[in-house]
Amino acid sequence: MRIVHVGYRLPPEPGGLERHIERLAREQLARGHRVVVAHRRGRAPEGTQTLTLRRTRRSRLLARRSDVLAFGLECARALRDAGEVDVVHVHGDHRETLALGPAARRLGVPLVVTVHGAMTMRHLPIMPFAFRHVDDFIAIGARPAQDLRGAGIPASRIATMSSGLDLRHIARHHGEPVEPGLIVSVGSLEKVKNHAATIEAFHALRALHPGARLVIAGEGSERAALQRLAGTGRGVHLAGHLPESEVYALVARAQAFVLASRRLPTIGEGIPTAALEALALGTPVILSSETSLEPIVEAGAYRTFLSGSVPDLVRRLREVLEGDRALPEIIERGLRAAATLDWSSVAARVEERYTALLPGGPLLPATAS
Repeated sequence: MRIVHVGYRLPPEPGGLERHIERLAREQLARGHRVVVAHRRGRAPEGTQTLTLRRTRRSRLLARRSDVLAFGLECARALRDAGEVDVVHVHGDHRETLALGPAARRLGVPLVVTVHGAMTMRHLPIMPFAFRHVDDFIAIGARPAQDLRGAGIPASRIATMSSGLDLRHIARHHGEPVEPGLIVSVGSLEKVKNHAATIEAFHALRALHPGARLVIAGEGSERAALQRLAGTGRGVHLAGHLPESEVYALVARAQAFVLASRRLPTIGEGIPTAALEALALGTPVILSSETSLEPIVEAGAYRTFLSGSVPDLVRRLREVLEGDRALPEIIERGLRAAATLDWSSVAARVEERYTALLPGGPLLPATAS
């Protein structure tokens, strides 16, 4: 099967969507498929081909409004010269499919869209038109699936999945000695991650646990503001972007993993891979109520706090740091859930969606994976 993945950004650009495309492409190569990647920023994974994009007068004009729209237009033009293609897989939303939908339909090629996070609902009126030629949808978590249904997509056409995990790599960090009082968060330093709430909660917590410390791994536009909020005293460390192995080691040593993400008008979480990795490492996970891992991971495998409520986050942190008796069972549930999310399993489920769209294959029923 020859698969074309379309993603605006790829690693080393940071982000869960970017890592998802790279890992899925690698796994598909290992499964014997031919993989072509179209991207604007970053690098194509080793072993893949690159779809050559060319700027046109129209795309340059369109880029003044949205470079993602321009990118989709250039991808649509490039598909005409891409040779034999079995499936086009877009990682994005309605902006890319405005042009890619008609292009794939003209070529007679199935179009799959994976929506990785909450959608910009202010564009809701245009979505049914933009998605009219999409054959199948994959939602990374319950929130994107809900948004797709709100855009008029029948539930039967939406498969809810998550990103995969490199369980072999993660397993190397099992057994790391836990550092009492260490709290870790992993995610880009952007407003959607709401690290400010985590820092505020940590300051309140430290009055009760003076030996606690908070490490936030990630980089982004909010660094200066978060550094001011953290202050010059000891306790909070903005570690910047860390290599994957260092992130795993850090999270494995943590007594608690926190992600305080919130939904903003134009962006929101799907299922954050960093939280799944923390579950796989056996670290207690605390998430905001706007960062559900459902339906992939049952709610009993992690703790939640009311999004935006610093006192509620402090309460949850105290429960973990002070040794709540329920923790061993919660951790065990998280480990069991994560054990089913190896990249090979996730790629196989995606491949099932592709196969069902090819001639002779009826569309598979959407299932939580």
